[in-house]
Amino acid sequence: MRKRKSMYVLLIVVLSLLCNAGCQTQSNPHHQSKSTNKHQIVTLFMHGYGGTENSEKFMVNQAVKKGVTHDVVKAIVDSNNQVHLQGHISKNELNPIVEIIFKDNKNGNMLQNANRIKNVLMKVKDTYHINEYNFVAHSMGNLSFAYFMKNDGHNPSLPTLKKEVNIAGTYNGVLNLNEKVNEIQVDQNGKPNKMNEDYKNLLGLKDIYKGKQIEVLNIYGDLQDGTHSDGKVSNSSSRSLKYLLGTSPKTYKESKYTGLSAQHSQLHENIQVANEIIKFLWNK
Repeated sequence: MRKRKSMYVLLIVVLSLLCNAGCQTQSNPHHQSKSTNKHQIVTLFMHGYGGTENSEKFMVNQAVKKGVTHDVVKAIVDSNNQVHLQGHISKNELNPIVEIIFKDNKNGNMLQNANRIKNVLMKVKDTYHINEYNFVAHSMGNLSFAYFMKNDGHNPSLPTLKKEVNIAGTYNGVLNLNEKVNEIQVDQNGKPNKMNEDYKNLLGLKDIYKGKQIEVLNIYGDLQDGTHSDGKVSNSSSRSLKYLLGTSPKTYKESKYTGLSAQHSQLHENIQVANEIIKFLWNK
């Protein structure tokens, strides 16, 4: 009788432990969405002025086709600067991708855009515990990111930038907006003979990049129609990034594309551009 009673007590203890374990698992329904892989490097794609997720879709799809990742998340930033994540990053995915989508996609305020990028990085870090990232931007997205780096590039609470890809960067103007055709030239160091206000604001950028071992790929297009531009952004504006960064990056490479497929909006639909980015970021 005493032996049977002891078995009953043991059974109750075991059932109690199992119940507690189950309750603890249910109390944290988002547990599986949290990433804890220390080697994960997320790559964020950022559209330009008036851009949408379609601006990033081709490049991201090429990366998926080449086996870079299975996990693609959308980070939608609403007009109140709140970030909403759609998708999932598993803990075993080494190279997840996040597509940044601004609902207010025609905002020319670089400081506001920079703060939105910061909010995305904070959200990604808090949600998935990712500490390193790459950044790919097109057109005005590059200028927004440059302002972000100027303001928060030293912020220790944010993930660390490893590699950066700039496509058709508008660092020193946009044609027929604040720059005339063939108005500005750059020297061998990327220094322009005329600087606009945004460019002057970014002159301290090289100090942010110094010592961080960041690798940079700067892509631009030339229609070869005499404008020395991709139709919207001059080559001098895009290439002036070199002077802003100086010798601070670990590596800096410029890559020029020519012809109709190098038109401003066609650059992010160009298979050669996509393949070069994939090779640079992931060696695929």
